[in-house]
Amino acid sequence: MTKVKTFTMPIKVFETVRELETLDEQVNAFIGGTGARRIVAASDTCTTDATGATIGIIRVVTYEEA
Repeated sequence: MTKVKTFTMPIKVFETVRELETLDEQVNAFIGGTGARRIVAASDTCTTDATGATIGIIRVVTYEEA
């Protein structure tokens, strides 16, 4: 069965590298904990505020269960 899981992370100025590493850790822990058989797709997109500044990131992972 194919499933989709969404992760979000707020982004602050000058802390992006640490926040992306944290997001990667969350995704990897989820994948390891679900026993996913295969990752079908992964996609990132940024969210912005009214001025167009990036304020967050959304990562969507599509996977097949074992």
